[in-house]
Amino acid sequence: MSKVDVLLGLQWGDEGKGKIVDVLTPDYDVIARFQGGPNAGHTLEFNGIKHVLHIIPSGIFHKEKKNVIGNGVLIDPFIFSEEIENLQKRGVDATQNLYISKKAHLILPSHRMLDCANEMAKGRSKIGSTLKGIGPAYTDKIARSGLRVGDILEFDFKEKYELQKIQHLQLAKTLKYDVDSFRVADMTLEEYEAKWFESLNIIKKFNLINSEYFLNDCLKKGMKVLAEGAQGSMLDIDFGSYPFVTSSSTITAGVCSGLGVAPSKIGRVMGITKAYCTRVGAGPFPTELFDDDGEELQNKGNEFGSTTGRPRRCGWIDIPALKYTCMLNGVTELLVTKIDVLNDFEEVKVCEKYSVNGTLTDEIPFEYNSVEVQPQYAKYKGWKVDLKGIESYEALPENLKEYVKTLENLVGVPVKAISISPDRKDVLFK
Repeated sequence: MSKVDVLLGLQWGDEGKGKIVDVLTPDYDVIARFQGGPNAGHTLEFNGIKHVLHIIPSGIFHKEKKNVIGNGVLIDPFIFSEEIENLQKRGVDATQNLYISKKAHLILPSHRMLDCANEMAKGRSKIGSTLKGIGPAYTDKIARSGLRVGDILEFDFKEKYELQKIQHLQLAKTLKYDVDSFRVADMTLEEYEAKWFESLNIIKKFNLINSEYFLNDCLKKGMKVLAEGAQGSMLDIDFGSYPFVTSSSTITAGVCSGLGVAPSKIGRVMGITKAYCTRVGAGPFPTELFDDDGEELQNKGNEFGSTTGRPRRCGWIDIPALKYTCMLNGVTELLVTKIDVLNDFEEVKVCEKYSVNGTLTDEIPFEYNSVEVQPQYAKYKGWKVDLKGIESYEALPENLKEYVKTLENLVGVPVKAISISPDRKDVLFK
């Protein structure tokens, strides 16, 4: 029996997971998303064309591979239908190789409205939600009142839907939210709702399955399965920088609950980190830069959200956070992305420890949000070389390889590969 290999982000998201999944897909039979929803934005670039996926697994461009949306994923039917339409324009018929768990929960139009209401109610304490309805949908899931993909096949689905909508509207009123002001893509709640229901017909064209049986059967047959994570480990609902986190388990443990596989069936755990750090929205970010270096990272890295378009906060790489997420996930190998963004720096800084209340530590403090965390930097020589056209790890500049070796030594996990451009062909394996 084969095992499930895992690929996930080790920072605050946006590490380049989609691209790496696409690169690794030829080695696997099944690619399965295990958590998150349309708040994810996995960008793939090949043949000069950029593709952004939100709900659909990043192996979808390989028509001979099976792609599974697991039970831990949230689906907004309208966003899903738009994604399918965009794939069709590029000649990809996802109905042939995409499978959807009947147990995956649905994001209702009123969930998106509640997301806006909750953010407005928080005022200056807002967490920077993507406003895709993620939090309210997961809230209903935990409260045992959510609607799932399998429910759309039931005769009383509309009745269940209306009951949920009424409850959401009542909650919005208690938050003093003006429902008439709600807009999604220039649509009112009622207009969006009409499009949403039309989109259910798109979902019904797909293979709706009991994904836990499907995936375990694949493993019994010896098929190779890759679990694809969304967001990043520092946004995990339990172990991230709470409350500035997402609403799902973004770490390896989430694979088991998000796909229905046992812990004993987890194989390799591949963790992705950028060569520096970024974060979207509010929350602690010890190595954040507010100077020319931060601006250079943002511009050269094109650090603007693929889902929201918001500029990302940028800073040097954070080793205490990276060691923490490697520990939580049981990472067996690292993949470092966007190392080319550092090409022009005379020197590159690495946060090796924190100073918290005058004490040096490499642990994430519980009071992450309220205490002052001072990053303690070590400086390393930059490589000042354009990496374009380099085709092997061995041909990389020595200072860059020294930087990679430093990361390996500090974190205690070997680096498997690095990415030197946005294109899928520029992933160099050691």
